[in-house]
Amino acid sequence: MIERISNYWKIQFIGWITASFYWGLLAFFTGNFSWKIGIADLILDVFVGITLTHFYKNFALRNGWNKLNLKKLVPKIALSVLTLSLLYMVLIVCKLYLVRLFILKGTQISFIEFFISTQLQVFITGTRLMSIWVLAYHLYHYSRLEIETVKENAQLSLRIKEAQLNNLSAQLNPHFFFNSLNNIKFLMLENPDLARRAIDLLSELLRSSLNSNVGKLISLDDEINLVKDYLELEKMRFEERLQIEMEITLDTTKHLILPLSIQSLVENAIKHRIEKRKSGGCIVIKIEEKNNFININVQNTGKLIKENKDRGIGLKNLQERLLLQYNGKAFFEIKQMENETVLATILIPFK
Repeated sequence: MIERISNYWKIQFIGWITASFYWGLLAFFTGNFSWKIGIADLILDVFVGITLTHFYKNFALRNGWNKLNLKKLVPKIALSVLTLSLLYMVLIVCKLYLVRLFILKGTQISFIEFFISTQLQVFITGTRLMSIWVLAYHLYHYSRLEIETVKENAQLSLRIKEAQLNNLSAQLNPHFFFNSLNNIKFLMLENPDLARRAIDLLSELLRSSLNSNVGKLISLDDEINLVKDYLELEKMRFEERLQIEMEITLDTTKHLILPLSIQSLVENAIKHRIEKRKSGGCIVIKIEEKNNFININVQNTGKLIKENKDRGIGLKNLQERLLLQYNGKAFFEIKQMENETVLATILIPFK
């Protein structure tokens, strides 16, 4: 931060001193030059230029102009350049008159006459300078914003790939995979129709893990269907030990969500809590609208223990993906409730 402020002031001084020095050279080569007036003009020109532009910088930052799109920013820039040019004209004309009044010990014309004779030229000069400064300032911030966006997209892409690999790893987990195959083997003898259904569910889950493009948002409806398939397969394994409730009060086809977000919460609940209990437990999934957010609650029986590295990686990845995808506007929390219940909550802004 210190280095950035230092560079800003270096550019300010170098830029305005160069502009004032250029005007002094013009006066020097035209033969109409005074060292006293030249030095006074240099100091005051730099002061006026830096004061006006620094005021604009603070005003723009305070009002969040650096985050506006071009459609909203262009009218503000045009009005700002006009205002800065008028202020520059008034201050520079006053400066020119006062410097010559004190150094030359008087002038032959009044301030009004001097103002009328010089205002247009100074206004044109001010418009040119302020336009260059304001455009350069916003182009700098726009380029920085683009760089930050590229970085965030690169980080998001990396997290998405990790999520895809983690999900695939979870689905191909020997414990999960062999349990499913064993269930299917016994079902083939007892209930062939249910065994075929289990095979379809397992293949669909594996296909989703391999083929799902988690780099894009998907419909909430698709995510819920994936969760239902996963829970149906787990229900075959746990039987009465797993109770499932689902309450959805919004149109799932009209909203987008990060892939594997709800599924990650459900899988975490089963793997780290319900599976550990002899009596099993209940999973309650509730999705509703809340203050222009999609409110997703996954509540399950069990105790929230300190996750080790392997257990916590899925939820940590989900939290980072939410942060990157929604620029900090999404919310994720998992906490222990009363009566041996764990509640995981995701809040996602409407798109």
